[in-house]
Amino acid sequence: MPTFDDRENAFENKFAHDSEMQFKAEARRNKLLGLWAAELMGKGDQEAQAYAQEVIKADFEEAGDADVFRKIKNDLAGKADDDTIRNKMVELLATAKAQLMDEA
Repeated sequence: MPTFDDRENAFENKFAHDSEMQFKAEARRNKLLGLWAAELMGKGDQEAQAYAQEVIKADFEEAGDADVFRKIKNDLAGKADDDTIRNKMVELLATAKAQLMDEA
């Protein structure tokens, strides 16, 4: 049944592509979030880039966004409240997805 096999392969390929794009979007969001937080902390360009890499690495501590949120919240230490950070995460995820779509 090549039709069923073709549909199955197409579904698996789409799932793999979607998963890869989600991973890339989250990594890009984390970088943008790190740059935003670094600006609030008054870091210079090189320090901001290094900090953004720290935020990206923080995402590998556990599944989900809690690890990134916790890092940003702790590092900002009162410079932004929880809602501001969460809203910025949502906003920057949309920005990251749009950037990836423009690059494709």
